[in-house]
Amino acid sequence: MSDENLSSLESDGFDAPAELTPARPPAMANSSDGRPDVSRGLAIYWIISAALGWVTSFLLFLEYLAQLKDENPIVNCTFSVIVSCTPNLLSPGGNLLGFTNSIFGVTLFLGPLFAGVSSLAGGRMQRWYWRTFVAFIAAAFIFVHVLAYRSVFEYGSLCPWCMVVWLVTIPLFWVTLGWALRSGVFGSADWVAQVGRVISGWAWVIVIVNYLVIALSAELKLQVIESLFI
Repeated sequence: MSDENLSSLESDGFDAPAELTPARPPAMANSSDGRPDVSRGLAIYWIISAALGWVTSFLLFLEYLAQLKDENPIVNCTFSVIVSCTPNLLSPGGNLLGFTNSIFGVTLFLGPLFAGVSSLAGGRMQRWYWRTFVAFIAAAFIFVHVLAYRSVFEYGSLCPWCMVVWLVTIPLFWVTLGWALRSGVFGSADWVAQVGRVISGWAWVIVIVNYLVIALSAELKLQVIESLFI
C-alpha cells in the first residue's frame, strides 16, 4: 500500500495496520521527541560498570582510611613494591581537592547506575540530560588518564584498585560516546551519526588499544611484571 493511501486512511480516522506502516529510520525514531532510546543491553552494561566501579572506589576509600589510622585494610591491595596502593593514596595526585579521589568514584559511579536503572524502567531522558551524562563520563575518562600518567611517571607505582577503576571507566566512555553520537544526543547531522557508528563498531578494539598503551607504558617504565616475582 502506498504512503498516499496510508495517509488517506489515517485522515479518515482509521489506523493503518502496523505491518503496513513504513518503518522510520533509527535516527528519526530517537529524535522525534528529543529523547534518545537506550537499549536494554546498554542499560545493563551501565549498571554492571557502575556497580564494579562503585565497589572498587569504596574499597579504595577503605584502604585510604586504613592508611590514615595505620591499620590493615579489609582487602589488602599491595602485591609488590611497585604494584601497591600505598604510594598513590596519600600523594598530592591522590588527593587533588584535599581529600581522597576515591570519593569521586563513590559519588559519580551512581550516575551510570541511575541512567541504567531508569532506562530499564522505561524512562526516556531529554538530550540535555544525556549531554551532561556524557560530559561527566568524558571528564572521568580524562581524569583517569591523568592519574595513570602521574602514577607511572611521577610516583613509580601502580595502585591495583585504581587500575580497576581505569579498566571500568575507559570502555564506559567509548561505548557511551558511540551510542550518544549515533543516537542524536549531539545533533542529527549525518556525519555525527556516522562517527558514532564507527566508534560503536570498533569500540572494543579502541578499548584494547587504549589498555595496551597504558600497560606498555607502565611495563617499559616500571618493569611491573618483573616486580611481581621479586
